[in-house]
Amino acid sequence: MNRLIVNLISLFGVLLLLGACDKTGNFPGAEVNPHIAIYDLRSFYKDADYSLTAESMLGAKGVTGIVVSDHSGQNLPAGLLMVQDKMRLNELRGIAIDIGADAAKYVPGDSVSVDLVGGVLKRVEGLLQVTGLDGSVVTKIASERPIAVNRIPSSYILADPDKYESTELVIVKGGFDPIPDPTDTYSGDRLVNDGFDNFVLHTESNASFANEPLPGMANFFGVVAYSKDDNGNFKPHLRIRRLEDITVLSSSVIRSPIVISGYIGDVQGTDLDGEYMQFLATEDIDFSVTPFSVVTHNTSSGYQPTGVPLKGWATGGRRSYKFDLTSGKVNQGEYFYVGNSSKLVNGVGSASIAHGKWIVSRVTGSIPGDGIGDVSTDLFLNATSAFTDAIAVFEGIEVDQYAIPIDVIVTGYNGAILNIAQQAGLRIANTDWYDIINPVTLEEQPFYKQGSNTIYLSRKGAGYFYKLGGEYNIRLGRWVKARMDRALLLSMESTLEELETEFPVADDTSEGWLPTQVVE
Repeated sequence: MNRLIVNLISLFGVLLLLGACDKTGNFPGAEVNPHIAIYDLRSFYKDADYSLTAESMLGAKGVTGIVVSDHSGQNLPAGLLMVQDKMRLNELRGIAIDIGADAAKYVPGDSVSVDLVGGVLKRVEGLLQVTGLDGSVVTKIASERPIAVNRIPSSYILADPDKYESTELVIVKGGFDPIPDPTDTYSGDRLVNDGFDNFVLHTESNASFANEPLPGMANFFGVVAYSKDDNGNFKPHLRIRRLEDITVLSSSVIRSPIVISGYIGDVQGTDLDGEYMQFLATEDIDFSVTPFSVVTHNTSSGYQPTGVPLKGWATGGRRSYKFDLTSGKVNQGEYFYVGNSSKLVNGVGSASIAHGKWIVSRVTGSIPGDGIGDVSTDLFLNATSAFTDAIAVFEGIEVDQYAIPIDVIVTGYNGAILNIAQQAGLRIANTDWYDIINPVTLEEQPFYKQGSNTIYLSRKGAGYFYKLGGEYNIRLGRWVKARMDRALLLSMESTLEELETEFPVADDTSEGWLPTQVVE
C-alpha cells in the first residue's frame, strides 16, 4: 500500500512538471537565445535551399560573431560579409552573408549581430551562404576584437573545406611551385605548398596587391573560396584579402643535401651497438670532398654530464656522440646508414643488411665519438621512456655549442633539455618540423622545445624502426610532404627492402608505407 502511494505521488509530480511546459518543451517565461551558433546554422543545409525563419532556426533570429571579410583589397567575392564564432562545442565555424555593397563597411575584428530571418541558406559558386538580405540586418557591436591565429595545414582544407569556409585561417611557410621569377606576381592562380600538400592561391587581376612580386616563402592569411576544375567540380582555394595578409618569411631557398629518413634506437635482439640511422641524400655527395657529421644526443639521468646540455650537441660524455662522414659516396635519392657495427637489421641474431650503403659502421661500445662522445653501447634510450633522444646532421665536422644543423629529428619530450636563460639546449634547423624563427609570431626560437618547436616522435619500444616517410622536393629545395611519427615493428627476418621501399604494401583497406623520398 505504501509503495502504491509513493508511485501515485511520483506520477502526479511528473504530470505537474509536464503541465508547466509549453508544446515545445520550454518553460513559460524562458527565452530562447536569439543567436544560433554558426555550427548549428550550417548543419541545417542538406544539399537544398533552406529558408530561415525563427521556427526553422529553433527560435533563434540570427547569428553573432567576429567579421573576417575585408573588401578593401578587392579580392573577395562581392557583397559577402563573413562572420565566425565558436559558440558550439568550442568549434570555430563561419558563414558568408550576402548583404550587397554594405559588406564593404565592415573589417576584420568587428563584432556584429546579424538578423537572418527572411534569408535563404544555399550554396552559391560552391560556398555556403545566406542570401536574400541587405545591410539593414547587421548591427555593429564593437571594433578591433582579437582574432586568434588559426594555422591550418593545406591538406586539412583539401580534405574538409566545408569546415573552414568563411573563417580566417593562415597557411604557414607557403612556398610557390615553381620557384617564382623576379617578375612573377600574385595575379591569377598560384600553386603553394606548405609542407603538407599543394594548394591554390587565387588573386583577382584587379586586386590591390595583384602586381606585387612573389616571395620565396611566406605566411598567407585569408579565407576559403571555390573555383571549378576542368570537370566542373568546385575545388577550394585561398583568397588573401589585403596585402597585410602576407607575412614574408624568406626570399631565398636553403637546400639540405642530407635528410634523416629513419632510425632504430632499441633493437629486439641483444643490443650491442645494434642501433643505426638511415639517411637520404638529396644530391650526389663525395664525403672525402664534402664532409658531414652526425651527432646523437640523449637525456638519460644516468649519463654524464647531467643537467641541461650547456654545450648543445657538443656536450659529449655519454650524452652526445659524433660520427664524421669523411669517406664514401652517395648518389641523389640513395639511402645510407650510420651506426651498427654488425650491420644487422634488428640486433644480434637478426638478418644482415650489410648490402646497404654504410658510410660509417662502428663499435660505439669500445670506440669513442669523433671528437665528441665517450664510448657507449646505448646511443639512444630504450623501452618506452618519454625522455629526449635526438639526431642531427651537420655540414662539415666542426660542431660546437653554436653549430646549427641542417636536419634534426627528436624522440621524446622530457628531461633536462632546455634552459633559455643559459642559452643551453639542442639547436634545430629549419625543417618540416622545426623553425629557427617562429613563422607566426616571428620570434626567435633556435632550440628544441622553444616556442613552436615541440614536435617529437613517441618512443615505441624494442624492435621498432622509425620509417618517417615524407617527400623532399629537390627542385624546390624543401619538404612538400612532412615526415610522420610512424614506426614499423621489425622481425628478426626483416629485410633491407622493408626499410627502403613501400612496406607494408597498400591493399584495399590501408595505404602503403612509403619511405622518405626525393621528388621533383
